[in-house]
Amino acid sequence: MSGSFFLDTNVFVYSLDLQSPAKAKVAQDLIRLAVDTEKGLVSYQVVQEFFHVALRRFARPMPLSDCEQYLAITLRPLLAVQSSALLCGEALRIHSQHGVSWYDALIVAAALEAQCDVLYSEDFQHGRLFGDLKIVNPFVGV
Repeated sequence: MSGSFFLDTNVFVYSLDLQSPAKAKVAQDLIRLAVDTEKGLVSYQVVQEFFHVALRRFARPMPLSDCEQYLAITLRPLLAVQSSALLCGEALRIHSQHGVSWYDALIVAAALEAQCDVLYSEDFQHGRLFGDLKIVNPFVGV
């Protein structure tokens, strides 16, 4: 594999969570590492999901100017996987074989397409493997 790692949407959401400062710190450190090393990656889906939460579900929705800045500085440099028929086909296989939700299967398929070693997410069992892709919940013990 490549030494790259994939960040799920919840990492970005927690990075801005004032209610969970310990999780926010872990998430901020991961995002900083991702940007600084250029080893962290996300998919188009992660960008979509993040902005859905930031614009509609945060207690105080993120202003559009902040969204544009976050996209330019944080998300765009990490964006490595676009939606495609091939990605959807792989996600269908993962969904069927591993019993994960459709959206989670898309995340796993994107991490695999990007040839990542690790998928950081709290949405899967910590330590679970999908081939060579290892799931790591960065918030375990926080």
